[in-house]
This record gives sequence, C-alpha cells and structure tokens, in this order.
Amino acid sequence: MLGNWFKTSLLMAAIVGLFGAIGMMLGGAGGMLIALLVGGAMNLWAYWNSDKMVLKMYNAQEVDANSAPQLYNIVKDLAGRAGLPMPKVYLINEAQPNAFATGRNPENAAVAATTGILQLLSERELRGVMAHELAHVQHRDILISTLSATMAGAISALANFAMFFGGRDSEGRHTSPLVGIAVGLLAPLAAALIQMAISRSREFEADRRGAEISGTPAGLADALLKIERYAQGLPLMTAEAHPETAQMMIINPLSGGGLRGLFSTHPATAERIARLQAMVKNFA
Repeated sequence: MLGNWFKTSLLMAAIVGLFGAIGMMLGGAGGMLIALLVGGAMNLWAYWNSDKMVLKMYNAQEVDANSAPQLYNIVKDLAGRAGLPMPKVYLINEAQPNAFATGRNPENAAVAATTGILQLLSERELRGVMAHELAHVQHRDILISTLSATMAGAISALANFAMFFGGRDSEGRHTSPLVGIAVGLLAPLAAALIQMAISRSREFEADRRGAEISGTPAGLADALLKIERYAQGLPLMTAEAHPETAQMMIINPLSGGGLRGLFSTHPATAERIARLQAMVKNFA
C-alpha cells in the first residue's frame, strides 16, 4: 500500500516539476511562477467542476432505492463497510459494461455504472466492482487523476507555445529554436507517460482496497475478466467521443484495444487478476 502511494507522490512531483521547468524555459523564473499559478488555477477549477462535467457527458441519471434497488443497495452496504458517506448513484444507458467514480471528495462523491454491467455481472461480481469505485473515492483518486490530467494538458499547451515561439534561458536570452522544437515534441510525451503511470498505480491500489471492502477479491477478479471480454466488442460511445475520460473507468472502454505497457491508462487486466487471486487465501 505504502509503495503505491510513494510511487504516486513521486510521479505527481515529477509532473509538477516538468510543468515548472517548461515555464522556466519560456520565461525564466517569472515564467515558471506564472506557469505554476496558471496550473494551480486550472486544477482548482477542474477540482470543483469535473464531476458535473463527466456525468453530463455520459447523460448519467441519478437513481435511488426505488428506481435501481440492486445497484443502490449494494453501494449503500459497501459505503457503510468502508466508513464512507453514501455517494450519489448514477446509471448510464450504455451496453458496454463499465463503471466509474467521480466527485471532489468523499462528501461530494458519485459512482456510476452502465446498464450493461448490471446485465452482465452477478451480484458478487458487481459488489467487487462498486467496492473498487468506492476505494477510488476513499483514496481521493478522482482528485489525483484530475490534477495529473490537467497538468498534462497544460504541459502540452506550454510545449506547443515553446515549439513556435522558443524560450529564454535563466538570464532572459532567447534559446535556440531547436530547443523549443525538442521541448514541444518531448514534453507532452513525458507528461502523458507520467499521467498514465499515475493512473495505473491508482488502479492497483483501488483493486486491493476494493477487495477488502467487498470481502471478495475473487468476485472482483471474475468481474474484470468478464468486463474486458465484453468491452472489447462493445464501444462506449461517450468515451469514444471524450477519450480523456477513459482513465476513470474500471476497464479501458476505448475500442481498438488501446496501447499497452507504458502507454496504457490501466494495468494489464491479467496482472490485476493475478494480484487479486493472490489475496484470496487471506479471505478464506
């Protein structure tokens, strides 16, 4: 557990440092300060508004114990087991089985599931999935992913500016145009790699904590296997239109298989399942 958090902290420090370094290159110490202030303002805006935006994107409908009793009661029970406030529960009318959590903190959290996942999974498997999403809420992973995504986007914007307008050294002199081009090409790649590594580390931790909350690592493992098999042949249309939301899902929802390894927002499902199966003996 501590290893994943330490890794996440280092990666967050790296992406903030990269942002500041590009600001320094564009305008010296003043440029770095301005870049960090702009990045902070962007993060604050995203922190307060991202949950509403993504739920609207997916046309998610809030449900209760009357309109979706199985889903709502599962979330209510698991939230109690985790010691969390009851989040809002949403249903998305999509055939692809998937789920995500959003919200700026546990007191203002929401969990959403597609109609497809309710049709596909058994109750034990669905408990594993929703416990995984509540683990994201408990660990404030929504905030972490919002910060990393916002910083990565800001780095790309600054890097594009550097490519076309160049930068300045520590003494305010213009740098070589080749430096600006190199930064414009490499900085967005570095930022994306860091962002994806952060996302993968948080998925592993949510699997671990989700298994604890639900009490059934095997249930979550079985759910991941089912979801991946079905998701490959059923596109999630909103995710196709807004690929920046893919990292929020329990399984990458994008069609075409996606990139693996360093360029993936999610760990390999086989590795996630293997880690969960290794936990089973502790829950016997």
